[in-house]
Amino acid sequence: MTSHRWDPSQYLRYGDERTRPFLDLLARVPGDARTVVDLGCGPGNDVGPLRARWPEATIHGVDSSAEMIERARADVDDPRATFEVGDAAAWRPGGDRPDVIVSNAMYQWVERHIDLLPATADGAGRAFAFQVPGNQDAPSHALLATVAAEFGVTDFRRVDVRDPAEYLAALQRPGWDVDVWETTYLHVLQGPDAVFEWISGTGARPVLARLDGAERDAFVARYKAVLNAAYPPRDFGTVLPFRRIFAVAVRR
Repeated sequence: MTSHRWDPSQYLRYGDERTRPFLDLLARVPGDARTVVDLGCGPGNDVGPLRARWPEATIHGVDSSAEMIERARADVDDPRATFEVGDAAAWRPGGDRPDVIVSNAMYQWVERHIDLLPATADGAGRAFAFQVPGNQDAPSHALLATVAAEFGVTDFRRVDVRDPAEYLAALQRPGWDVDVWETTYLHVLQGPDAVFEWISGTGARPVLARLDGAERDAFVARYKAVLNAAYPPRDFGTVLPFRRIFAVAVRR
């Protein structure tokens, strides 16, 4: 996974919009759960939806970012939720398998994560569910690459997202029922430079981390300008179409 430092406050700026796909994912996971593991748990903002879905479950979050785990431990007031710094992509149960393993917008940062999915699913006692952004071909990302190249940044880490059919093929095995789908949300973002504020907390981080000082300021000004042209603000806000890919694998 990427080693760039995460800013929990920036990530949470549009927390409701980032949480909505996770709610839709959890709604498709059948049955009850006593133990849940959240891979790539970030600043702990998934605990609320997980607690609402499974009120009696113990929840354990894993994230490679020490900043995110520090924020989760500070903000989450839930005695049945714990957090650890660790490689979420490589996580496997050390003892009994948790009933459910979930992951909310993490795997896009893991190269060739599709090879890891069967083993991760095998670590769940009953169900494995994840969602990833599928907007890597959107103007926001195409413009990021174009503007970054203008500033000499061409080798930054890009996301690895696969076609839904690939996820289905990876997870569909004897003894499992798999449901894969995609949805495009029309997020209405408020505030100036809304799309930049959104992507600077996630997809633009690898580029921003490569620049500093006046060069970084110039990049930000240029990128904001092209984003505002591609996603023009309206009276009611700025519309950001955002495609997401979902997968739920359930043991029979």
